Amino acid sequence: MPNLGGWEVFAILAVVVLLFGAKRLPDLARGSGRALRIFKTEVKGLHDDEDDKERKPLEASEPDKKPEQG
Repeated sequence: MPNLGGWEVFAILAVVVLLFGAKRLPDLARGSGRALRIFKTEVKGLHDDEDDKERKPLEASEPDKKPEQG
């Protein structure tokens, strides 16, 4: 990823302000933050599910535990 200088960042911000307007920028930032937070929790949930899948075969192979009959 190329390094962005001060002028490039300024130009990007100016284009964003022109496209969305100054009044809508806080809503845009808030929505982006919420989306990022949801994305992070979903990715963490996927990693937790993978960890659970790896642990279950190990737990099932323990000889001391007998399956409950109901």
